[in-house]
Amino acid sequence: MGIATTRDTDETYLRRALDLAARGPLGDPNPRVGAVILDADGTVVGEGWHHGAGTPHAEAEALRAAGDAARGGTCYVTLEPCDHEGRTPACSQALLAAGIARVVVAGTDPHPVAGGGLARLRAAGVDVAHGVLVEAAEALNREWLHAVRTGRPFVTWKVASTLDGRIAAVDGTSRWITGPAARRDVHEIRARVGAVLVGTGTAIADDPALTVRDADGEDAARQPLRVVMGERSTALPADARLRDGAATTLLLPTRDPAVALAALTERGVRHVLLEGGGHLAAAFLREGFVDEVVAYLAPALLGAGTPCLADLGITTIGDAARLRVTDVRLVGDDVRLTATLERS
Repeated sequence: MGIATTRDTDETYLRRALDLAARGPLGDPNPRVGAVILDADGTVVGEGWHHGAGTPHAEAEALRAAGDAARGGTCYVTLEPCDHEGRTPACSQALLAAGIARVVVAGTDPHPVAGGGLARLRAAGVDVAHGVLVEAAEALNREWLHAVRTGRPFVTWKVASTLDGRIAAVDGTSRWITGPAARRDVHEIRARVGAVLVGTGTAIADDPALTVRDADGEDAARQPLRVVMGERSTALPADARLRDGAATTLLLPTRDPAVALAALTERGVRHVLLEGGGHLAAAFLREGFVDEVVAYLAPALLGAGTPCLADLGITTIGDAARLRVTDVRLVGDDVRLTATLERS
């Protein structure tokens, strides 16, 4: 009975820590982390979450709130305490200095530099437990964990097309294929990413703003990096909306997806939203760099026009790129389908 009670208690406070972590900023270079500290009698004495790059970590915030009451207590944290001193002190050392007796962690940190906090705590005699609510912790930081493990950002390809797969009519017109609800939904996705990427052709032909706008149509306070990729990207017209100063724009004069993703990784981008066009999406798909697809299907038919995807070099149905559907829903009059790429 005691073991079950301990696990139930651990889950309760780790769920609270996960709720706190979810308050952290989306699109940040760092993971979202939450922490809850109990004193030696089991009373909550401190809580905290990470507010973004350069700010105190969740454990530091919770320890500051707990003060001396942390000594002999328990720290519940959604991600393994860091063991690296950068812009902020190492959390493993802070927990030891505060006299924390037990640390319960949902997931371990795969980062080659910052990881290792649990080993240090164990070596110092702290009672360490991990493996509770792992799936929830992984989902919270899916993109960040992917970037750390693979060395490249998580890539979501967003496409809006007619039911027959067209993203523009024969005359080049494309506004608007989907309805206002779907377009608002796209702004919510942009708000969660570190960068929005388009090809030069799309940037010139559509003159998109690629900003995040709120329900009133105003630019949000936080904007993702806008990226134009292609050998002609530096020739983007001076009056293009992507040069309007509403958000930072990066011009990458390359057609190589690996080069582009490496450049974004160096800038701390962990999640990229690929918005267009069909040739750019095909280039990323051919290299295996698309991790998720968010497709908006409008109840409309064109019969001709620009296809949503260029040639992938697939000649037989057995070689089709297969996806696993994770969500399907109506957004206004349009269907939004979310899927992940099946890896062989």
